[in-house]
Amino acid sequence: MQPIINQIKSAHSIILSTHTQPDGDGIGSQVALYWAFRKIGKNVRIINVDEIPKKYAFLDTHGMIECFNTLKKPMEKADLGFIFDTNDPELLLGLWNQLKANCKHVVFVDHHPILDRFPLKNEEHIIDTEASSTGQIVFNLIKSLEIPLDAQIALPIYTSIVFDTNYFRYIRGSPTPHLIAAELLRHNIEPQKVHRYLFGNHTPNKLKFLSQILGLVEYEVDGRLGLVRVKKEDMSALGVEMDETRDIIDMVMNVESIEAAVLFREDAKDYFKLSFRSKGMIAVNQLAQSLGGGGHKFASGAYMRGSYGDIKNKVLTGFRGLFGDLEKSAVSG
Repeated sequence: MQPIINQIKSAHSIILSTHTQPDGDGIGSQVALYWAFRKIGKNVRIINVDEIPKKYAFLDTHGMIECFNTLKKPMEKADLGFIFDTNDPELLLGLWNQLKANCKHVVFVDHHPILDRFPLKNEEHIIDTEASSTGQIVFNLIKSLEIPLDAQIALPIYTSIVFDTNYFRYIRGSPTPHLIAAELLRHNIEPQKVHRYLFGNHTPNKLKFLSQILGLVEYEVDGRLGLVRVKKEDMSALGVEMDETRDIIDMVMNVESIEAAVLFREDAKDYFKLSFRSKGMIAVNQLAQSLGGGGHKFASGAYMRGSYGDIKNKVLTGFRGLFGDLEKSAVSG
């Protein structure tokens, strides 16, 4: 981290970004560093591929988050660029090339495993796969820079950690997220409001949507694998945003017999966002990588083009292989 800290100290201008379809971890991380860098006199911009979902508007009260396709002003040259919550340049689409062209240095800040197809040989990065969230890494970075915390910085870090740990359900056996949260809560950030913004914002249409989708869950591998498909036409009919589908796979995972689940979300014709989850017996990240994606060992994803039937068959074949490997291991063990 120290070489990057030195770069931050000497930088005048910094651009912050995150992956397409940004979530609470990426947005929280960049907003926290926006205010932290401003506090030490840096010229900072946040430029993302996509607009932020409505539920994160409470983090953008000053309207500082810009969308790449509708920039308020052209992207200027910058000393540093930071990309949060991914180490996959493909998840920045055309923005990746613009960041490389305009920033003297581009740094990935992430807690996902490094991808085999993009091993970060020449790219600067702070990758900590033991961290519960990218926000946890950002907290450590701000501490290393000796920037005092305040409510503007603490709120987005807390949001990042709460979002990516699902309110401390997934902390990887470490007390660190709780310890960080305890320090952040000293700054009057009203955690009950954060919970409402992130998890208590269902609309009547969202409930109608859930009632349709959850009734169509398919069960494979003797009921141990759950599959759920989200059609674009169903989202459009009820005015449901893509971001509002994130929690569906977690609901499927609450089924007692299920050990792993897949969400197929149709983002466009013959273009799907796949989300994989596991309760800890099935490692899904290698399957995700084989399909062009990546992620954590037990929570990964990928984007795929093709017909739903073809993609579903590929995914099912992969999962059947994983379950078969698990059974062989149990026998040999």
